[in-house]
Amino acid sequence: MVTEQLGHLAEYYAAAEHEAMIREESVSLSQLEQRIDRLPDPASGFIEALTATTDVAIIAEHKRQSPSEGEIAAGLSVQQVVRGYERGGAAAVSVLTQRADFGGFIEDLHEARKATDLPLLRKDFISNPYQLYEARAYGASAVLLIVAGLSDNRLLDLYEEAHDIGLDCLVEVHDREELQRALEIGPKLLGINNRNLSTLAVDLATVPDLLEAVPKTTAVVAESGYTKPEDMRGLRAMKVDAVLVGTAVMRAANQAKELIRWRSA
Repeated sequence: MVTEQLGHLAEYYAAAEHEAMIREESVSLSQLEQRIDRLPDPASGFIEALTATTDVAIIAEHKRQSPSEGEIAAGLSVQQVVRGYERGGAAAVSVLTQRADFGGFIEDLHEARKATDLPLLRKDFISNPYQLYEARAYGASAVLLIVAGLSDNRLLDLYEEAHDIGLDCLVEVHDREELQRALEIGPKLLGINNRNLSTLAVDLATVPDLLEAVPKTTAVVAESGYTKPEDMRGLRAMKVDAVLVGTAVMRAANQAKELIRWRSA
């Protein structure tokens, strides 16, 4: 399923699958379905939140650590961070739930949902339906599907099943080949990631390079490498719909004030 040359990605998927298998021993798929049946319907609204403004919407991310940055914001609770994001005007919140290398937990999603009514994205290395049902049961409005890590059939199956249970999908690409694969399923929301999965290096030319090939009917999220409020000017000029920012706002002394700086830049 995961291409061998993308070693880092293969490791992340293997770890995510192992973690999901362990969690399923404690909480079965049928138990997740029962939880979902008791939730308000629908859960989606993620795409709507990103496209409701004429400005570039901000998806503010909660992540404890990353392979490239190490520990990011020690001592802050999920709820503290998420409430700061809401006060700062984030359109949505991304919650990184991968434990290995990123320090996240599926419970972080539940904590975020208790703190805000904003749409939530579960950001993880999703490759099986159980993870979709987890996302919905723990409060997500959308899930991340990474084209590089999924076969065409698996991508389509996950995309359709996510929608069947009320989740939006952010379909992520890194190059033109992945973009063409993604467009085959007709995604409503496409993420363009500037980070090279082989080297983890960031090239901010990736978004403008791929953007020209994206249909106008598809909303676009720019991802990775945006570190300062001034970056919003270039994003507005490119006319992307949204940007995902994590480390830059997580490390700020005051997340709400930092997001306000980004939105007013």
